[in-house]
Amino acid sequence: MKKYMNMKYLPINSKLFTKNRAKFVAQMISNSIAVFNSNDIFSTGADSTLPFHQHRNIFYLSGVDQEESILVLFPDAKNHTHKEILFLKETNDHIAIWEGAKLNKKQAIEISGVQTIYWLDEFESVFEQLMSEAKTLYFNNNDHYRQAVEMETREDRFIKTVKQKFPNHKIENNFPIMDALRGVKEPEEITLIQKACDITEKGFKRVLGFVKPGVMEYEIEAEYAHEFLKNRSKGFAYTPIIGSGFNACVLHYIENNQMCKAGDMLLMDVGAEYANYASDMTRTIPVSGRFTARQKAVYQAVLNVKNEATKMLLPGTLLDQYHVEVGKLMTSELIGLGLIDKADVQNENPEKPAYKKYFMHGTSHHMGLDTHDFGALKTPIKDNMVFTVEPGIYIPEEKMGIRLEDDVIIQPKGTPINLMKNIPIEIDEIEMLMNA
Repeated sequence: MKKYMNMKYLPINSKLFTKNRAKFVAQMISNSIAVFNSNDIFSTGADSTLPFHQHRNIFYLSGVDQEESILVLFPDAKNHTHKEILFLKETNDHIAIWEGAKLNKKQAIEISGVQTIYWLDEFESVFEQLMSEAKTLYFNNNDHYRQAVEMETREDRFIKTVKQKFPNHKIENNFPIMDALRGVKEPEEITLIQKACDITEKGFKRVLGFVKPGVMEYEIEAEYAHEFLKNRSKGFAYTPIIGSGFNACVLHYIENNQMCKAGDMLLMDVGAEYANYASDMTRTIPVSGRFTARQKAVYQAVLNVKNEATKMLLPGTLLDQYHVEVGKLMTSELIGLGLIDKADVQNENPEKPAYKKYFMHGTSHHMGLDTHDFGALKTPIKDNMVFTVEPGIYIPEEKMGIRLEDDVIIQPKGTPINLMKNIPIEIDEIEMLMNA
């Protein structure tokens, strides 16, 4: 397939997107139509904008990574060519010179597998015709459990317009379908996530040879960015957390502007994206290159919990039960470290167990096109789901926070496959690489 536009990643076989559409369509009710809009390009003031990030749902279903694109799925359309339609922004001379040519129809077909391509200015007339046949419209709402809705989106504006123009159509939310589908990964998706993890590995190994007392947190961030971009990533899959000393105890510390001091631990929660797929890694290393006895003890406790928690992620497991069991593991480790005692456990509030004083976040979340990806939370875990495993111990009074995180694929039998198995995590290996 010919490379298009300015995407850094290598082409993805359109069979992935064809499969994804087939899975979605199979869940639609009869005489229904589904519409997926691209994200907006957001202004920062004057003539500046943020880099474009495609809406994950339209990418999942089409592979099209271009602004102002619209995907329409209408399996019961009377005209068979209207069962799947992509509407795209057409290139003109001005766009070609100032931005570079947009997708042409042939390229769009090659990327998506969708055979019917219209230009965007045809959307209203075609959509009105399709709505005269349809009874139900699926909206592309964001009902993710961690949803962050700060402004009106292109999708929001579309929904508002359609409700006014077609008030008699039944409305369905596509989120329950997308949540179930995106949670279980296709082999092609796992390959892309593995690629993102491999790029993250390169960044971490680069940093191990760079960190020393006196280095600034933002300099470490720059080392990761260099390695990520060099390997076809657009950069970080999420805002990186690079916290030394006490900063590691602030769970969402993103300022990354302090000096790394001798004797401190350095927590790095970073991950490269690749082809819009995320990786999510956390490693904690000694700034001076060697762990103290206390740092070793706390670090090994976190690693023990991570290793045992990973073994629990089996098909059929319920995440709520899993987190309870991980809490028991952490409780045992914290008692061993002298951070809590048996009396603390006996007298704990069941709503806030004693271990939560030092480990206050969850252990695992779905990962994929989003760092905190779509995926069922209340039903049993399934094969080929991808989860993080990320326990931590945070001791503000000791100015030390340690978190360790890998990304794993659920397997039909046995322990999940660790996509980050090649990223150093054992104490001896980290010390060896930092002092090579």
